[in-house]
Amino acid sequence: MKNMAKMNNNSIRGFSLVELMIAMTLGLLIVGATLSIFSTNKQAYRTTENLGRVQENGRTAFELMARDVREAGGNPCDKNLPVANVLNNAGTWWASTGNGVQGYESGALAGSTAGTDAIEVSSGMGQGVTVTAHNAGAAQFTLNTVNHGLNTSDIVMACDFRQAAVFQISAANSGATNTIDHAATGAPGNCTTGLGFAFPMNCVGAGTPYAYAGTSNTPKGTSRVVRFTASQWYVNNNTLFRRTLRNNTPQVEAVIDGVLDMQIRYLLAGTDDYVNADDATLVGQWDKVVSVRVNLMLQSEDAVGTGGVRLQRPIVQTINLRNRTS
Repeated sequence: MKNMAKMNNNSIRGFSLVELMIAMTLGLLIVGATLSIFSTNKQAYRTTENLGRVQENGRTAFELMARDVREAGGNPCDKNLPVANVLNNAGTWWASTGNGVQGYESGALAGSTAGTDAIEVSSGMGQGVTVTAHNAGAAQFTLNTVNHGLNTSDIVMACDFRQAAVFQISAANSGATNTIDHAATGAPGNCTTGLGFAFPMNCVGAGTPYAYAGTSNTPKGTSRVVRFTASQWYVNNNTLFRRTLRNNTPQVEAVIDGVLDMQIRYLLAGTDDYVNADDATLVGQWDKVVSVRVNLMLQSEDAVGTGGVRLQRPIVQTINLRNRTS
């Protein structure tokens, strides 16, 4: 009986201390390997996610910026028209716009980070409304409908096949009357009632008179009046901003974060090389710019790069000005 008891005790004997330590060591090795794989996969996921965000930010920035730049200098009448801007330039950037595109080099635009470039674009937006008559002496347009959507103080552009003019409406009432006035009043107001193009701009007295045609059977063609739009793109504190003219008031909106730098170069018609905004060949020639090349240096939100740094990626896009290319 004693031998039987001894056999039973031996058969139910547990692990020895050595066996237990070996088992624990193997378990720790397996857990460590699992944690290492998990950490690697997590880091790879964070890196991929941050790269995806950088690419998405680049696509968003270029989609919105290209929309503005492509329309630079546009109007519903004809391409490459000279523009008479008769707005009083009371320190407002959009009041002096008339070239369609204007570049700023290395922090030259107010509000932009030193070393970064900026761009300003403007155009006549949409098809607008048709002019049936223009009394230049009385500074009044007659439109083909009372539902023109234009009101007093709106900034607009008038155009025909010969020229365009940017001015502020001094009197209008959409839905009630089919006339709009362009008297030399308002804020910022017009410096003259004359809407004719001249270089330099003539703001003395009646300025340079010009009457827009009311019918298509004239050399000037049918005239139209459209809303005027202008915007500036610049980088400040690693954020890409768009400053735009909305309801006659400049408004600023943040577009994307993580923009370390923006460099912009310009191509003049008849040339082969893109140049910086401060290049001598661009002086007085901004109305001849046909293409813009934008280089953004984007940075990831998280420090997921080698050595614990943020990822950086350059993204380049070339944008042709739709209204200046054949």
